[in-house]
Amino acid sequence: MTEKIVVKDLYKIFGPRPEKALKLYREGFSKDDIMEKTRQTIGVADVSFTVNEGEVLVIMGLSGSGKSTLVRCMNRLIEPSYGKIYLDGVDITTLSKEKLRKLRQERFGMVFQNFALFPRRSVIRNVEYGLEIQKVSPPVRREKAMQALEQVGLKGWEDSYPRQLSGGMQQRVGLARALALDPDIMLMDEAFSALDPLIRRDMQDELLDLQDRVQKTIIFISHDLDEALKLGDRIILMKDGKIVQEGTAEDILTNPADDYVKRFVEDVDLSKVITAETVMKNPIEVASFAHDGPKAALWKMKQAGISSIFVQHKGKLQGLVSADEAVLALKEGVKDLAGILQTDVVTVPPDTPASELFPLLAESSPVAVVNAEGKLKGVIVKGTLLAALSEGVSNNGIS
Repeated sequence: MTEKIVVKDLYKIFGPRPEKALKLYREGFSKDDIMEKTRQTIGVADVSFTVNEGEVLVIMGLSGSGKSTLVRCMNRLIEPSYGKIYLDGVDITTLSKEKLRKLRQERFGMVFQNFALFPRRSVIRNVEYGLEIQKVSPPVRREKAMQALEQVGLKGWEDSYPRQLSGGMQQRVGLARALALDPDIMLMDEAFSALDPLIRRDMQDELLDLQDRVQKTIIFISHDLDEALKLGDRIILMKDGKIVQEGTAEDILTNPADDYVKRFVEDVDLSKVITAETVMKNPIEVASFAHDGPKAALWKMKQAGISSIFVQHKGKLQGLVSADEAVLALKEGVKDLAGILQTDVVTVPPDTPASELFPLLAESSPVAVVNAEGKLKGVIVKGTLLAALSEGVSNNGIS
């Protein structure tokens, strides 16, 4: 993975004497203690993390946790007090105002909670706005704006005005305005929180579909755990300006760092988060379609203590052979697996949620986990799935 953004030892202290607050913080005083003693506020405290190119990183926490302050520090809409922020190896905290302005225009796209549309501008002219500021020629900016509107599903609405659009459509315009600039990085601060639940879920789906196509680096701010679990490749959870845990959704749900994180995740349905890749077991034995016959397949099953075996050819899953079929084939003098191969095997990709596996296991066991190339990655049986979920619930402190 390529590192896109690296944040190192970042602090934001609101007040005239940040050095005094920093000293107290490093001596172990709490955020509230420092406010009482200095009348200064710790917004972000000793934060370090990396964002990889093409990754969706969700930064979340309750109100006052520092998440929005942090994202605004990343493009210096708020000036950090201490620390470094590297974009492709360049420390943006050292840039002049002119270079910073250019960086914001060319490398960052921002989408806010309030749609921030100009009511007297049509949809297309709202989307063109950033390009207009960059002095892009009218024909080029019109073309780029139309492409962005098509990306977010608003082709045909370009001559409408914001008042004629629903909340979800207005947020799509805001997203298109950011995309029209073709930025490396999208900063999305509570972008969907003002929408009603149904539209919000639709927008989350739209963003995931869009990300599959454009592969931007996205930093998404949210206070909603379900949203973070749905969107984030990784999640950073903040409290009082500090990072309390960083990891994948599964890391945070199954191994919460402290009681604060446990309380945050206690109502989450683990079956929607734990995936096939998590609960699968490595296949103990696999038969070769080209080289093994019924006798070899039976021997491998006996060695592994299993009653059926998956069959591969040139690295790809071909099907399943059962012990009963192999025994019958031997009695009939069959020498290869072709005639007894069950090809209607139930397969799932590694990222399939555990909640979708239960009905499949009810109809067929085992279930094969295969990658996009058709290679067998693992095997799931009902017992391993139930054990994994049980262990996850216990670790989560929910049992």
